[in-house]
Amino acid sequence: MPGQEPHSIFFYLLLLLITAGVLQCLGMSFLFFIKKSGDKRANLFYGTLLVAIALTLLDSMFVISHFYKFYPAWKFMPIYYKLAFPPLLFYYVKLSLYPGYRFRWSDMKHFMLPIGQLMFFVVMFFMPVAYKAGLGRQPLNPFFGAAEQFLYLTTFFAYLYFAARYIKHRRKTTTHPKEIRQVLYLRMLVQILFVLFCIHTVFVVTDFVSYHLFNINMQDAKLFAGLSALSFAALAFWLGTYGFQVWVWAKRVE
Repeated sequence: MPGQEPHSIFFYLLLLLITAGVLQCLGMSFLFFIKKSGDKRANLFYGTLLVAIALTLLDSMFVISHFYKFYPAWKFMPIYYKLAFPPLLFYYVKLSLYPGYRFRWSDMKHFMLPIGQLMFFVVMFFMPVAYKAGLGRQPLNPFFGAAEQFLYLTTFFAYLYFAARYIKHRRKTTTHPKEIRQVLYLRMLVQILFVLFCIHTVFVVTDFVSYHLFNINMQDAKLFAGLSALSFAALAFWLGTYGFQVWVWAKRVE
């Protein structure tokens, strides 16, 4: 990119890992979209979750590589879907455990934040370049804004909790070996996601506190920005790996 200083090997390794995470999630999403076993709606939700996290991870790569800084016209490109992760994950778990569930209008409330975030990005993407280029880390900026980060963290933990409750209840009420194995897979998914998200949360909170209380932008520190991106990439890698495990298991029992 024009005027950009040389990067270290760590930077290029980071981009390579992120690219691998993006491709892994997109590849597994395709397999879930065509997956014939299991509840089709659950497969659709998980496939959509993988696409959402792949695109958001791609956005992280653009941020750490300063792509938006050098090409401000692409700023606020609608590929950032953090607020969509929690409900997509939750409904994948719910429909996997209870395939007989029928959607009601009340379910739409779970998708109001993701739809709102998408609409915000679409509108902002078509705003004048001069206006977009001048936006920094204001509280409502969806990249690092306090409101968005708060909603992202709290909703993710909340939906993980509700998913865990469904899994726990189903484990107590089923005796079928196939269903028990499915429950154990889902429990593993949620438990490892919880650990990885706790690590990711440490980076998010540290960045927020440093910037808003001490006026220190941790994203300017290459090591911190890189590790923070890796903490998010770890979520994507785990979701892709879990998806592959489930897909292989489904093929074996078909």
